[in-house]
Amino acid sequence: MKADRLLAILAELQTKGRTTAKELAERLEVSERTILRDMESLAMAGIPVYADRGYRGGWSLPDGYRTRLTGLTSDEIASLLMVGSSGAVKDLGLTGALDAAMGKLLSALPEAVRQDAEIARQRIHIDGAGWREAPAGAAADPAVLTVVQQAVWEARKLRIGYRGAESDETKERIVAPLGLVAKRSVWYMAALADEGMRTYRVSRIVRAEAMDESFERPAGFDLAAYWEASTERFRAALPAYPAVVRVSAALWPKFRQERYAYVQGEPRAAARDGWHEAEVEFHTVESACGILLSYGSLAEAVAPVELRDLVRSEMRAALALYE
Repeated sequence: MKADRLLAILAELQTKGRTTAKELAERLEVSERTILRDMESLAMAGIPVYADRGYRGGWSLPDGYRTRLTGLTSDEIASLLMVGSSGAVKDLGLTGALDAAMGKLLSALPEAVRQDAEIARQRIHIDGAGWREAPAGAAADPAVLTVVQQAVWEARKLRIGYRGAESDETKERIVAPLGLVAKRSVWYMAALADEGMRTYRVSRIVRAEAMDESFERPAGFDLAAYWEASTERFRAALPAYPAVVRVSAALWPKFRQERYAYVQGEPRAAARDGWHEAEVEFHTVESACGILLSYGSLAEAVAPVELRDLVRSEMRAALALYE
């Protein structure tokens, strides 16, 4: 643990240039006395750490003292940083380890390369988690995507023709593009518009023109945090239809993988062996009925009565068709 802490202190000093014992203690969740002992250990190991007193004082390293990585270009470093934004990292519980690794990586880079890499991380986010398969026509026009990406990079305003989800009508908008998000094979643009922050699907941008006018990025804007909050709002706005269902234990693993059926908690024992009963959230009663019918006699709608009646009605209609 001490060795990890010493490496983390070095990374902080190389990245920030100067920092106080209090800041390091808060960052590493130890006491200031521990930080002072760590500084002594670094000095004894031959690391030239030194402290400046006064209002703007703190611990630092001499100018030019840095272990530099060689053989990595700005684009290669940027690609590593973008991989780090994948939702898979969070799912595996590796966020802390990744942050530490990226901190060490950035601290070892030359100043110019580090700035380029940070710009890339602020403007591109990769979301590997999926909510559904990409619909037909979701692929972005490569020419449009290139224009959008360049405008994001150069902080230039965009004039776009945008086709809404509910209409084929194309409306012209002028936006300030702050970043691009790739969710599976679908690209989204986070941008400032007259109405505030908006998210645009790039495949719906039928034309894009970079303007000569530049813009100031909002201070402290975090693309990954914005996207996560936007995704949560989207999910919260989806329709929800709660129900109780019973599913054969043999098909329970398959049912758990249903894209539009969200099992709430663990299944509870049913009246007969070999079945799982659970509370499930579907999107609509029609969606719930369709999913349950696909399991035939190996799934049952327990509640509400409305869902049971609809499943029964659909089964009678199917039986009448085959008779």
